[in-house]
Amino acid sequence: MLITNKRALYADYPDELKTILSVESAEQSRAWLSNWKLLSSCATPLWELPDAAARLGVARLSIKDESVRSPLGSFKALGAPIALVRLVLRLWPEHDLDPKGLIQGRYKEMLTNLVVISATDGNHGKALAAAAHTLGCNCVIVLHAKVSAERERAIAAYGAQIIRISGNYDESVEEAARLAKENGWHVVSDTSYEGYEAIPRDVMQGYGAIAAEIVEQSESHAAECAFTHVFLQGGVGGLAAGVASYLWEIHGRKRPRFVVVEPQQADCLYQSALEGRAAKATGSVDSVMAGLACGETSPLAWKILEPCVDDFMTIRDEDAIGAMRRLAAGTGADIPLVVGESGAAGYAGLEVLMQDSQLARAAGLNGDSRVLVISTEGATAPAVYSECVGETADSVLSRQAHWLGAAVR
Repeated sequence: MLITNKRALYADYPDELKTILSVESAEQSRAWLSNWKLLSSCATPLWELPDAAARLGVARLSIKDESVRSPLGSFKALGAPIALVRLVLRLWPEHDLDPKGLIQGRYKEMLTNLVVISATDGNHGKALAAAAHTLGCNCVIVLHAKVSAERERAIAAYGAQIIRISGNYDESVEEAARLAKENGWHVVSDTSYEGYEAIPRDVMQGYGAIAAEIVEQSESHAAECAFTHVFLQGGVGGLAAGVASYLWEIHGRKRPRFVVVEPQQADCLYQSALEGRAAKATGSVDSVMAGLACGETSPLAWKILEPCVDDFMTIRDEDAIGAMRRLAAGTGADIPLVVGESGAAGYAGLEVLMQDSQLARAAGLNGDSRVLVISTEGATAPAVYSECVGETADSVLSRQAHWLGAAVR
């Protein structure tokens, strides 16, 4: 399904939104993140997929590969550490702490009694656990029934205490908030709710680093964006808001067209577009795209998305799995890529639209379109990846290495 957002603006980035997300705050976060040992010192690749572009009927198709951002395997490595650093700075303003020193772990003795907690579908919890381990504080992660044992082990490996509940993601968010209030802990969540906006804002600021690299790598500038369309994953809206806000502020009224993609059964952003307010999903919120299996839109993210996302769409699990397989296969001109279930959503959304000429026209897609998609994760659940693709991530990476070697020759 696809809906065009009648409230989307082509105007300069509003000053009132800069208090939530801005290029300035994103660049500050990016500078701090450069000191975290778990992040690559290099920008993640922006790959060109000429064969896929020709097959789909667009002029250009580029994919930003966040799988190699960190050993954590996803873009979430950008949000949790920034939120944790900013939380510590707010808790101890009188100590004049150095943000770079915090993210390097130089204040561990001071933070031994600090406890942070969050609900997660996997990637945010792993990033928060890793950041807490680096800074020296304690971390509690609440997992709902659908989070795999494989993802649980990956989070626990960074020293987090795991609490399991029998409900869904939104119920795990409620449980994390309850436990924090009961124990005097601090929630570090990537979704906002009434009375809780500062930390989700900080998380989204970290995601601006992706957009900053895209601008640099594509050699775009304020006069002209390198892309006509940018496809962004849904979830609660944090990634989409973090990337779209940055590109909107840089390009103003010449910004690209933003398309948000989410699972049919976790359609909270699609429903928000229908209702004109942050809304809840209508489905079961049970998707193979685990990172996007969210039932409620973040109201803070919606403040950014409502005026700038042009189209909201939903896809089936089968669409995402098919996209994973095609990205893994590669071609003579297209590099084989390890793209996880949620990471494939944007690419899958483009495929769905280009298979239906009416939908493609509605989204303004044609043979002149220059499209950007973001692979937000690699094989963060290796067993799930292998089941979906029919091949291990290591096997795909082996073929990728061969492809790169042939390209060099």
